[in-house]
Amino acid sequence: MPQTPITVDAALGALERHYGPQQVDWPVDPYEFIVWWHCGYPASDAACAKGWAALTSAIGIEPRQLLAASPAELAESLKNGGMVPELRAQRLKEIAMRVQDSLGGNLGDALDGPTGQARKVLKQFPNISDPGADRILLFAGLAPIPAVPSNNPAPLVRILHGRERENYGVNYKQAQHDLDAQLPATFDARARAYLLLKAHGQQLCKRTKPKCDRCPLQKQCAYAKRNFRGRGAATPVPGSRR
Repeated sequence: MPQTPITVDAALGALERHYGPQQVDWPVDPYEFIVWWHCGYPASDAACAKGWAALTSAIGIEPRQLLAASPAELAESLKNGGMVPELRAQRLKEIAMRVQDSLGGNLGDALDGPTGQARKVLKQFPNISDPGADRILLFAGLAPIPAVPSNNPAPLVRILHGRERENYGVNYKQAQHDLDAQLPATFDARARAYLLLKAHGQQLCKRTKPKCDRCPLQKQCAYAKRNFRGRGAATPVPGSRR
């Protein structure tokens, strides 16, 4: 008889047993997160943390501090977080100016309203699109949105459906739909899902060459059952995002 497909809750339970409970290691305040996100490039937790530490130590992160610093001073701090520090310095100036001049110096107040309006405000900032806005709204406690890790939305789609599609937006929306359909609309449940899927996408269920031989869901994952041949990697499916 065909096996019953694994549920989101069961998949998350297996991931939590494997990785352990996950904790947030980035700022959850919306303004601070947007600054943090520009502290590293390519953006990763490690790169952003390094740039953030240097920036907060040398200059500070308040809009008035960022606006008072010269582009060269900002870039010098941001070098710690990786590439194109000059461009990221320019973006921080834009962020600080928008908060100070357009939002009365307080992004939090501008987000205190309907979710749609808050999303619109967030997407006016550089490099914040719908996935970034989802993440901010969820972890800031503003809306229990089923956010999906933006750098790799494939893991849940693979686990439940067998393969991801070529279109990033389709994969993101499918994962979001599955979370919304199967998890309670609470901050705790959806933040837990985000953090566990993020860990899985970074460590085993990578965008390319997922390590199915080491996956705790190898026997339940539709992708692994379809593709894994026991040789340490999954065989790509035509049409998969690689």
